[in-house]
Amino acid sequence: MISVSVIIPTFNRDRMITEAIDSVLSQTMEDYELIVVDDGSTDNTPNILKSYGKHITSIHQKNRGVSAARNTGIRASSGALIAFLDSDDRWLPDKLAVQTRFFKAHPQAQICQTEEIWIRNGIRVNPKKKHSKPSGDIFERSLSLCLVSPSAVMIRRELFEEVGLFDDTLPACEDYDLWLRIGCQYPVQLIDTPLIIKHGGHPDQLSRQTGLDKYRIQSLHRLIQSGQLSANQRSQAVKVFREKCRIYAEGCRKWGREDEADSYLRLKIE
Repeated sequence: MISVSVIIPTFNRDRMITEAIDSVLSQTMEDYELIVVDDGSTDNTPNILKSYGKHITSIHQKNRGVSAARNTGIRASSGALIAFLDSDDRWLPDKLAVQTRFFKAHPQAQICQTEEIWIRNGIRVNPKKKHSKPSGDIFERSLSLCLVSPSAVMIRRELFEEVGLFDDTLPACEDYDLWLRIGCQYPVQLIDTPLIIKHGGHPDQLSRQTGLDKYRIQSLHRLIQSGQLSANQRSQAVKVFREKCRIYAEGCRKWGREDEADSYLRLKIE
């Protein structure tokens, strides 16, 4: 078994995918496999992937969304550790080496992430305080917004067998959903070194979509109903759930969607 499986999901990112792939192939650590899952691209992505030959494993599937693409990569992988890289981000050369050393030094750790450098519209920006990454028990802070970056994370394979894969019924916020399912049971450790460059501001960035809280509400509702939260975690989750429902309903009313607003205000916790 190789040490790390790296999974890049991509869809119509022919202008970015080369930088992402090259940043993996330039890693100082060599004991890894790189799986790129093309989620039904209609641009030049298939030809770009073909040009890498045996340096990557390329999988093509019908367009089913980023969750399904990541899950396809996980199922096809063989590494004891799994790392993800979004196709609009790139890694610094020591990313894999630093994280694998962390896991060797901390055999009880199940998941860790690194710090990151943010580039928005070609300009480096500093993340706001609310986006600062915690280390250890991240569950409470992660209820309001996602504080784990897929491109920064590395996970032991067996953790997926325990908590499940990405929820491919969620068109967005699928990472928020998974990190909560993990964070309610395990600490998420932070390596306080920026080892990824995260690009934002481009028009096809998923996090720029409006109305994303409806997917977070859906995720929270299922998690609360699952029975796996402690009493304190459930109390925290219910509080955030109700607040998100209230805010989302206000937004619906602002745009004249009264029925949708009422449906969110009527959501019950059993």
